[in-house]
Amino acid sequence: VFEEAGDLPSLSAVRKGDRPADGASPAISYTMSNEQGSRPQYNVVAGTTWLFSSQHLRSNPVDVLLIDEAGQMGLADAVAAATSATSVVLLGDPQQLAQVVQASHPAGSGASVLEHILDGDATIGSDRGVLLTETRRMHPDVCSFISHNFYDGRLHPHPSCAVQTTDHGAGLRCIRSVHDGRSTESPEEAAIVAKVIKDLIGSTWTNVDGVQRPLDVLDFMVVAPYNDQVNLIDRQLKTRKRTRGVRVGTVDRFQGQEAPVVLFSMATSDASLMHRGADFLFSRNRLNVALSRARCLAYLICTDDLLASRARNVEDMKRISTL
Repeated sequence: VFEEAGDLPSLSAVRKGDRPADGASPAISYTMSNEQGSRPQYNVVAGTTWLFSSQHLRSNPVDVLLIDEAGQMGLADAVAAATSATSVVLLGDPQQLAQVVQASHPAGSGASVLEHILDGDATIGSDRGVLLTETRRMHPDVCSFISHNFYDGRLHPHPSCAVQTTDHGAGLRCIRSVHDGRSTESPEEAAIVAKVIKDLIGSTWTNVDGVQRPLDVLDFMVVAPYNDQVNLIDRQLKTRKRTRGVRVGTVDRFQGQEAPVVLFSMATSDASLMHRGADFLFSRNRLNVALSRARCLAYLICTDDLLASRARNVEDMKRISTL
């Protein structure tokens, strides 16, 4: 930011942590000391909750504290960090992966700070914040589903996103697989993934600038809910030179990444075989992250029996109906 503004000489920053092995800007100091992070000579301070909840920072508060990925920061952690600032700005997306909670937190205290502020709403109201309503990633046919189901219809694609296409078109596709008795891995779905990629690779991809080139292995991303399915698909793709090198991982690994083509393999045959329950496999947040990685084309691969799962409560109804 300072460099783009032509004001790099005025930057005096400190970051708590080790200096990167590949070097760093001379304007940035690295320290393991909370005390050094609180010195007034610095106009930018970077660190974790531990730094900003320390006595040193509370005694010398910053003017504005920016909390990144606030959708994954617990309410208690955010409150502790906020004691070192005059003002706080929260940045994040509560419709993507939530914070990991390993204990019982009563009265809503287990929510992230953004979930607390939203109080059940999908998107932030103008009286409480600003929603970035334009995406420069997703083709309109992908964005329309994501916007309608997760962002109150308020998310819209930049006009350039409509230029993106493949020889197989753009948008969302559902491929029905057939298998029984599968819980955390499905060879049948792994075979479907391999065939789709084999058929697509080398075909024409048009990016946001209208530039055309063949799709290669780095243009694909395969997502699965379980590591067993990730490993199975990865082995399957590595058996062919044509598909070797395709990225395969869980939703947690790929948050923040993107690809022209994304494939999401559900793996489980039916609801009775779900390994971690409906709130995991049918998680709206996880579905959002998986499909919204796609710039142009997204495939959902699952069985009819999984789609026909019976809901046990209202939350299950929301999850299954979205799928």
